Order: sequence, then C-alpha cells, then structure tokens
Amino acid sequence: MPDKSKTRMRELDPSYRIGCFEEVALGYNMEEALKEASRCLQCKNEPCIAGCPVEIDIPGFIKALRDGDLGKSANLLKSANNLPAICGRVCPQERQCEARCVLGRVPGGEPVAIGRLERFVADLDIPVETVIKRPRSARVAVIGAGPAGLTVAADLAREGFKVTIYEAFHTAGGVLVYGIPEFRLPKSIVSKEVEFVKELGVEFVFNEIVGRTIPFEEIVDKYAAVFVGIGAGAPRFMGIPGSNLNNIFSASEFLTRVNLMKAYLFPEYDTPVKIKDRVAVIGAGNVTMDAARTAKRLGAKEVHVVYRRSEDEMPARLEEYHHAIEESIQFHWLTLPVEYSGDINNNVTGMKCVRMTLGEPDSSGRRRPVPVDGSEFIMEVDMVIEAIGQTPNAILRAGFPSIGLNKWGSIDADESTGAVNLKGVYAGGDIVTGAATVIEAMGAGKRSAVAIKKFLLEG
Repeated sequence: MPDKSKTRMRELDPSYRIGCFEEVALGYNMEEALKEASRCLQCKNEPCIAGCPVEIDIPGFIKALRDGDLGKSANLLKSANNLPAICGRVCPQERQCEARCVLGRVPGGEPVAIGRLERFVADLDIPVETVIKRPRSARVAVIGAGPAGLTVAADLAREGFKVTIYEAFHTAGGVLVYGIPEFRLPKSIVSKEVEFVKELGVEFVFNEIVGRTIPFEEIVDKYAAVFVGIGAGAPRFMGIPGSNLNNIFSASEFLTRVNLMKAYLFPEYDTPVKIKDRVAVIGAGNVTMDAARTAKRLGAKEVHVVYRRSEDEMPARLEEYHHAIEESIQFHWLTLPVEYSGDINNNVTGMKCVRMTLGEPDSSGRRRPVPVDGSEFIMEVDMVIEAIGQTPNAILRAGFPSIGLNKWGSIDADESTGAVNLKGVYAGGDIVTGAATVIEAMGAGKRSAVAIKKFLLEG
C-alpha cells in the first residue's frame, strides 16, 4: 500500500515571503516527484480523468514520469492541456481530479498530488511532439486572450485552422496576468505558455477592443467562425452608504494595478499604489486571499478579511487560506459591513459591521447569512478592498448588441458547445458562467473548439 500522505512541497518561509513577491510554493525536485508518482495506483477505471475539465491522461503521464520517460510524460500532458504549468499552480485540483482519487477515500489517506506533478513535468520544459494537421482555408477569430481563448485557439491551430486572437490589453493571459499575483503565478510562466500557443501558429493582435476599436460585426463578416472569451472583469460593489469615500477599492482595480501594471515593482515601473496601515478585504474567495496577501506584502501593518458566512462556507482554496493565515492575515467570520464612515477629508476611517448567523441554505447551496439583532459594531480601517465578485464589462452590451444575454447579463451560450444565437459564433469562460476557475474556462474552450471544427468542416 502506498504512503497515505502526499509528498510535502517546499515553500518559502512566511517571515521572508511577506516582504517579497517571489513564488511561495517551490515545487518538487526529481526525488520528490518520483516519490509522489509512485503513490499512484494506476486504477483501471481512471476516476481522476473524469474530474479533469480538459481530460488529461493523468494515470498515463504519471506512469511515464515514474518510469523515467519524461518526454512521454510531457507529451501526454501537453497533448490535452496547452497551459499545464499554469494549471499545476492555480487549479483547484482538490475539487476536481484529486477529489476522484481512490487514495483520498482511504481512511486517513490523501489523494495523489496530481497538480504538483503536473507542475513538475511542465516546468521541465521538455520539447514536445506537436502535431499540426494540414492547413485549412477557414479562418477563426478569438476575442480575448484569457484561459478560454488561449485554449480554443491552440486546439483549433492544431487542427490546421488559421486563428487570430484579438486582445484588449498589451499582453496575453487575461486573468492570469491581471488577477493572479506573482507570488502565486509568476508571469514568466504565463509568458512561456503563451509562447507555446504562438508556436502553434496562432496570431495575436493586442491593444484592440472588439466592440469599440473594431466593430464586432466586422469580425463576424471577416472570419468563418468567432469565439468570444472576454471574461467578466467589471467589479461588483456592495453599494453600502459611504462607498464613495477615498481609499475604498475593488479587488479588480487593486490587483490589476499591482499585477498587470507592475505596481509591486514601483518605482521601477511608474505605477504607484497606495497602501494604508489597517486594510480590510471583503469576501472569502481566491481573489480575496490574493488581495489580502498582496496588501500585506506592500506594507500594510494589519490586514483583515471580513466575510458574512463562516469558515466552512469559504469558497477560497484551503491552500491559499492556510498561506494567508501563515502570513498573519486576520479573519472575521459571520461579519457583514453595512456602512463606511470617514473623516473631514473623505478618507475612510471605519466600517459599521453586523454579526451574522447562518440560516437555511440559499440558491448557492450554502446556508443563508442572517443578521443578529443588536450586534452592530465599528471596525477601524483606513483602506478597504471589496472582493465580492465580478460582472460582465459594459462593452458586452454596447459592443456586442446582436449576441443574446441571459438574465444575469452574461452571454447565453449552449453548455456543451458554447454556441450562441448567431450562426458560427461561440462563447465560453467567465463571460458565460460568471467568475469560475481557470481550468473550467479552459474546459469550455476545448468544448467550443470541437464544436467549431465540426461547424467549419460539416456546415
């Protein structure tokens, strides 16, 4: 019987890492990777694959690694996943492939560390045998260079189609570059994986906002098929009294300035960011953890995470939560801000909060938070970051008027193909589902790639 516990991964010491943006998780070395790979039972029914949105041959790449055939391992991995070094770092494997691992069902056992092994093999940078089919005449446009767009573009390029990605920013990656901090996902890793997509023949057009600098209708007329993967990057706000005070930010704005615009390297990069002494971050998802840990690294003396539900309902990955605790982030559960207060200069100085209790489950399946009468109190803060979710950007309704939307303002697309109400137009990722994971967006991209190929070849 294999070891019940995962091979531990080395990490930077918390006392050191809170003063820098170096990657926290250091990855496996060869000895550690082989030890972990040896735990895999090579189950015949391969339950882990069913938990992977892009259907990686997980037992296959792990067996090749264990056998010392690193080239085969890398080829198996990258034949299904165009961004394995990214996914190995940021995907919630504990809720997907690892959740299906038989070893995790053994009393006291832990699943195979599939994500860590994926990262290890990807980081070896072994050249892979990329098969690109004969060139086809049909051209495809992809709008948005995030995880969904990169995936559909790469898969169609492998099939021989000429693919052009239109990206509003000056660089590719979407949320991978503007949302996830350097200490969790180094941007050099993103650049390397984007370069692989370019090597497949995908063309990139940057600094172009389809729907504004280029009419969407022009793209539809010019290309045989179009995939829309523009994400849901507009922040959602609580809208409570006092929200217009100074030093209250959305996590989207804050993280974009720090990550995409390199504020963490100021003054080397001319993007200043203001950090106060006592910072509150509202929410409890991965974006909350990213914002809180970023504020700590930029000099905040205290960082407080405030969430209206309990620890059990927290949507963030446990790994990110534990890292935050190690970095002295303070958590306030069952607490809801209801009003901000400020000083004579309109700078935020405090939050009026209410204690909550949990009632019956709501539509999300989590127990609904209910205010406790008479529980109001003031939390002193001088900076607030709201990380309560994101919505589609206004450019969607204004620039893509012919695309049908659902009641939430997202694109109404077929779940299995991504097809929308316009012939030859498909969509996927956060612009369809709302904020989700990187690998879920990639799964949507793969499904749309299959559907687009069928549409182009069969009509």
